[in-house]
Amino acid sequence: MKDMLGRDRVMTAEKALALLLETIGCRRTKTVAVDIERSLGMVCAEDVLAAENIPAFARSTVDGYAVRAEETFGATESMPAYLNLTGEILMGEQASDIAAEHTAFKIPTGGMLPADADAAVMFEHVQVIDDRLIEVMKPVAPGENVVQPGEDVATGEVIVKAGSRLRPQDIGACAGIGVREIRVFERPVVSIISTGDEIVPAERTPGMGEIRDTNSYVIAGMVSAAGGIPRKMGIYRDDYRVLRNAVEDALKESDAIAVSGGTSVGAKDMIARIIDDIGNPGILFHGLSLKPGKPMIGGVIQGVPIFGLPGHPAAVSVCFGIFVRPVLNLLSGLEDRPAYRLKGVVRARLSQNISSAAGREEHIRAMIEEREDGLWAVPILGKSGLIRTLVKADGTFVVPVNRNGIEKGEFIDITVF
Repeated sequence: MKDMLGRDRVMTAEKALALLLETIGCRRTKTVAVDIERSLGMVCAEDVLAAENIPAFARSTVDGYAVRAEETFGATESMPAYLNLTGEILMGEQASDIAAEHTAFKIPTGGMLPADADAAVMFEHVQVIDDRLIEVMKPVAPGENVVQPGEDVATGEVIVKAGSRLRPQDIGACAGIGVREIRVFERPVVSIISTGDEIVPAERTPGMGEIRDTNSYVIAGMVSAAGGIPRKMGIYRDDYRVLRNAVEDALKESDAIAVSGGTSVGAKDMIARIIDDIGNPGILFHGLSLKPGKPMIGGVIQGVPIFGLPGHPAAVSVCFGIFVRPVLNLLSGLEDRPAYRLKGVVRARLSQNISSAAGREEHIRAMIEEREDGLWAVPILGKSGLIRTLVKADGTFVVPVNRNGIEKGEFIDITVF
């Protein structure tokens, strides 16, 4: 079997992509500092480090009462521990009072613990006698229902790693540590060239033998979804000089070029010849053992990857996913992670036992690991409200309302962020 250039062997899509990525090598888009509000979907160019402890003070994770844990030991509903209610801590206020012996402070979720208090008792486990006395009916351990200083994020800890695509939770984490500006790779610009004497603009009524341009819109949408910037250059007739001029113009302002049409064998097949004529190194492959998408062209001109995409819309989508998206990921500095190659809901095995209270549906964050025997979900556990559990997770899975947990090794469905 011969390929589109008459060579004896047809290259596989896997080998073609590897050759393309190897030829591009270490080429990346430029880096720029942007406000975090403009960084969604961009790739972090350098590690973001915490300049301070988060939280800076011990705070409650529940609505309840701040107490000395040892003064609740042994408390039961029949033999509660009695504590004097000596104050209330409001949100945003500094708890300046010291928790004296046998005292409690009313405290909201996120409130600052007073000095010498080391735990918080939930409202549900307290009976209020009057405005000065409470009964604690369940003991708490030191540190229970409390986030300690630096427990979420420690000074110098990496919050967002270089090579990570920035998600809403990553941007929120940056804001949480006081980072308002972040260095990112610029979005790769992809010039889109439509070819074919039969192609007319979408707003024009086609005549006999003509069809409206659809592929440039499909390609532009996929470029945007992949984190790039589409640059539609228009429709060009099947003329060598016209198409060559379009490609040479695109080279001046593009990180990649996508040409729609002009890839089939025949008199009008000029894209491959143009790529080779401009050269350096030129064509890498033309024709693949792939369906749909056999006439796919891939090349590099002066460091800029160029794709000759088939004219069939289904083949365009397939070839974009196999070739163009990985190249855009490389150009934009994205590090390879399983979650970046996955979409929607994926199946994975749980890496450890997870318990849950029956009667409620629990959503648990998890990181996806790719091992020799498949995908594994590693739960990211921690107290509610912690920044690091958000940025480390790739998605969430659910413990159903009628189950007490899930055992290690069971298959679960993870909804990828």
